[in-house]
Amino acid sequence: LRLLSKFSVHGEISWRDSQINSTSSVIVKEYLLNVTSGKLGIEFTPDEGSFAFINAMEVLPVSGTSIFDSVNKVDAHGLKGPFSLDGDGIETMYRLCVGCIDVLPRKEDPGLWRRWDKDEHFIFSLNAANSIFNSSNISYVSADDPTVAPLRLYQSARVPTESSVLGKKFNVSWSFNIDPGFDYLVRLHFCELQYDKAEQRKFKIYINNKTAAESYDVFARAGGKNKAFYEDFLDAASPQMDTLWVQLGAESSAGSAAADALLNGMEIFKVSREGNLAHPTVRIGGISGGASKPKRSPKWVLIGTASGLIIFIAIAGGLYFGFNLRRKKNSSASKAKDNLHGATHTRSPTLRTAGAFGSNRMGRRFTIAEIRTATVNFDESLVIGVGGFGKVYKGIMEDGTRVAIKRGHTDSHQGQGVKEFETEIEMLSRLRHRHLVPLIGYCDEQNEMVLVYEHMANGTLRSHLYGSDLPALTWKQRLEICIGAARGLHYLHTGLDRGIIHRDVKTTNILLDDNLVAKMADFGISKDGPALDHTHVSTAVKGSFGYLDPEYYRRQQLTPSSDVYSFGVVLFEVLCARPVINPTLPRDQINLADWALNRQRHRLLETIIDLRLDGNYTLASVKKSSKIAEKCLADEGVNRPSMGEVLWHLESALQLEQGHPQSTNADGCSDPQLKPSDVPTRVACIKEDEQSTRPGSHNSDGQVVDVKIEVP
Repeated sequence: LRLLSKFSVHGEISWRDSQINSTSSVIVKEYLLNVTSGKLGIEFTPDEGSFAFINAMEVLPVSGTSIFDSVNKVDAHGLKGPFSLDGDGIETMYRLCVGCIDVLPRKEDPGLWRRWDKDEHFIFSLNAANSIFNSSNISYVSADDPTVAPLRLYQSARVPTESSVLGKKFNVSWSFNIDPGFDYLVRLHFCELQYDKAEQRKFKIYINNKTAAESYDVFARAGGKNKAFYEDFLDAASPQMDTLWVQLGAESSAGSAAADALLNGMEIFKVSREGNLAHPTVRIGGISGGASKPKRSPKWVLIGTASGLIIFIAIAGGLYFGFNLRRKKNSSASKAKDNLHGATHTRSPTLRTAGAFGSNRMGRRFTIAEIRTATVNFDESLVIGVGGFGKVYKGIMEDGTRVAIKRGHTDSHQGQGVKEFETEIEMLSRLRHRHLVPLIGYCDEQNEMVLVYEHMANGTLRSHLYGSDLPALTWKQRLEICIGAARGLHYLHTGLDRGIIHRDVKTTNILLDDNLVAKMADFGISKDGPALDHTHVSTAVKGSFGYLDPEYYRRQQLTPSSDVYSFGVVLFEVLCARPVINPTLPRDQINLADWALNRQRHRLLETIIDLRLDGNYTLASVKKSSKIAEKCLADEGVNRPSMGEVLWHLESALQLEQGHPQSTNADGCSDPQLKPSDVPTRVACIKEDEQSTRPGSHNSDGQVVDVKIEVP
């Protein structure tokens, strides 16, 4: 059984630090093996020019009844099994205490004295669940359970927040980076800490978007309150799958009092396939390794043990496999990147040069001296915005051009921040449109990540709706702004072969120039759309709470309709001029989308319109806008309109406000006969000032001038 391949302590620590911000230099590997002979042999095989070492090893017997002798496999059509894993090798990937701080081993603990890490690095949104605690009178359901987990694990749990922010649309979700192409065993630990009878808490369990359990009642399964137990599920990861999702969701058939969920702990195990647990990716200073070198003669370590026992092996300190010492000299000059669990980075990566991004990168490359001059050495008085990536400064270049300069903060230089920096440059280098914020250039000197944009004098759309002393926008202005933003999104979805999905549509990412022309901004988490023969893009869930498409959240399947949902929230936000999530309001008003839909369906739309409009609007125009917003918020993406249809309805709403009956098409091109159904979902109306850039289609000035649109 091969346990590891191309293993590097340095790369492993770098990856782990980027994932959970750990500062420990210790690596622990844990395996469960079924030994049927009287000896266990462990072989360390370094590559040519490399060496292997180990600091400590423990070999412990484990009760066979606590291992996976009967496991149900999660399938798209329900559970199958039971299956036995007695003959397989198993690696522990994650062991989490849910809703608590780390559970450290104690001398008095029965079992294997293992550490349980807190789950906050893996839960999708800490706001989606609350922690609860109860340390009184907890006992095990089975006599074998003490060897699996300590009682302290079951003294805490996470439960969904009571707020209607979540309602029944969202799940409590955890995501884990995994090695593709293996089976994974998910062990969930439960103990009912609150309710004293059955039918008070029922929920569904999903593993990788497949239903593992329905109407799950912890009290009923355990036979009482404060009774601890666990349940195992097996799932297979495809060769393309590098993320495992575990989700708890409300049981839709349960009453409101029973629509709840609970989890105390979780373990993720990788199961061997064909005698192999090794994933062929190396972490060497974050660099993915290439072909293996010739091996030296193996060295065997023989450990005598009783025959027929399951063996627990914890390898602490470090193992070097395939660490070529000559590459270490150059690793610091390369951008730290690791492919085993997705794109990750070491603590101080050096950004790639312009050439490393490929020939498509456009825009000027500024020196850090030019950036410091433009911002007066990043003077705090010039800060005009702060986001997840970093601060945005108002600046003036040497030629007098006013610009907005986004500087990544220190934490952004880790993993995700570098990726967003690259994505922003890549996306805006491919796009030119009147309603997208133009990227002027960038700076990647001296470990800085700086993006330079055209300055938007009127800031964000949100600042004109609430939270500032700016004068209220008229209804006509609001419609024109929404139409501009929708044109930008429609272009993103249709202007290139596959289209682009923004993934973070919200009022702070809609910027306004001096003429209040709307421009979409912030493409750091944007993704290429699905190919013509695919319906979606499978990807980790990202976005902003309150705007996030619930279908995307549940299924991790991204489509252009996810942007449409977010834009529907924006439309109601523009109408009501209030935050999309406001926990200080009464429970039924916390979530703007839910509240607005409720008012609309009860024909009470007028009661939620921004009071600052003071009745200065055409009611038919408002109703037209809110009706298309309602369609955008359909629970299933297939029932939502395209951005082209949204544009048509918003243009119609503007005409009603202006009193002009002429219709326009999805991008403002005059066509009095055009209907919403006529608007293509993959073809954009691109005007002279709106270019779609494609590699290799340049004039003598290096600017892209031709546009190729493929119609399915």
